Amino acid sequence: MLALKWLSISAFAVAVTAGAPAALAADDHKQDKKGAHKHDEKTHAGHHGGVVAMAGHTEYELVAKPDVLTIYVSEEEKPVSTKGASGTLTLLGKDKASATLVPAGDNRLEAKGAFKLAPGTRVVATITLQGHKPDQVRFTLK
Repeated sequence: MLALKWLSISAFAVAVTAGAPAALAADDHKQDKKGAHKHDEKTHAGHHGGVVAMAGHTEYELVAKPDVLTIYVSEEEKPVSTKGASGTLTLLGKDKASATLVPAGDNRLEAKGAFKLAPGTRVVATITLQGHKPDQVRFTLK
């Protein structure tokens, strides 16, 4: 009888655990008023030392310097072409600022200017890759 009870508890645990990723994934997919995909910031470190956010399978990594903001784009650890891509950045800190992103290499978008950066500054990026709907990602500078 004890073995049957243990088997029932184990089966329940497997069923609950199997459904958890689907529930979490469904929560991660949001859209803004314009239909852009929105996703929350992820916590792992980027390959270029920046802050990472995901939109579906696409990884966006923001590397912020006072004179240039760079976003690297990849999917499953492979660079994604930014040819024909466009985007905007909005910095939300002590001073609100906006910048336009332009392609700057194989898988990079850049905005050049004079940016006031500090830990805790939030950055909202809307990026449209060629042939795709816009993605909206959010970053918090560390």
